[in-house]
Amino acid sequence: MISQTDLAAMLCSRLCHDMLSPVGALANGLELLADEQDPEMRARCMELLEHSARISTDKLKFFRLAFGAAGGFGEAIPIDEAKAVIEALAADNKRIEINWAIADPSLPKPAVKVLLNLAQIALDALVRGGTLDIGAERRDGAVEIVARARGDRIAFDENIGRALQGDLAEGEITSRTAAAHMIAVVAEEMEGGLQYKLADGVLVLGAVLPEPDGMIG
Repeated sequence: MISQTDLAAMLCSRLCHDMLSPVGALANGLELLADEQDPEMRARCMELLEHSARISTDKLKFFRLAFGAAGGFGEAIPIDEAKAVIEALAADNKRIEINWAIADPSLPKPAVKVLLNLAQIALDALVRGGTLDIGAERRDGAVEIVARARGDRIAFDENIGRALQGDLAEGEITSRTAAAHMIAVVAEEMEGGLQYKLADGVLVLGAVLPEPDGMIG
C-alpha cells in the first residue's frame, strides 16, 4: 500500500495544481493594476482580481472539507456546507445543473469527505455541461451516497474508477488519482465500499459507508 507520506505529497501536488491558475491570475491582475492608469482598464483589473480571489477562496473551502480535517464542525458536517462548496465550484459553468436529494441536515465527516470527492469527480466529467445529481441517505446503520453525471459527453479516466474500487496498483497512483485513492482508503477503514459505472452519457459514482460508532440513529 502507498505510504501516507507519499499520498499526502500527491494530494498536495493536486492542491497546488488546482490553485495555480486562480493564484496566478491574482498575481497577473496585481501586476496589471500597478502599471495601468486608464480608469476603465483599472476597473477591469479589479474585476479580474475579485473573480480570481473568489475562485481561490471557493477551492480552499472545498479542499478543507474534502481533504482536510474540517476542524470546527465536530463529528458531523452540515449538508448546507457541502452544498455551498460544490455549487461554488460549478458556479462559472452555466451549462451544469445540480440537483440535490439529501434529507438529513448533517452527515458524518467521512461521509461528507466521500460525497464531496465523488461530486467533484462527476463535475469534472461534464466537460460539455449537463446535469449533476447528488444524493445521500441514512439507511440501516449506513450512509448511502450517489453522484450521477449526465451529459452529451462524459470525460472520465477509468484509472480514477479503478482507484475508487481499490484496483489501482501502488505504482499507478498519481496526483490525478490520489483523491480517489484517499476516499477508497476512508471507505475501507470504515468497512464500506465505493463503486462506479460508466455508460453512454452517464457516469454513476456510489458509496456505502457504515456510520461511525455512536452516530447511528
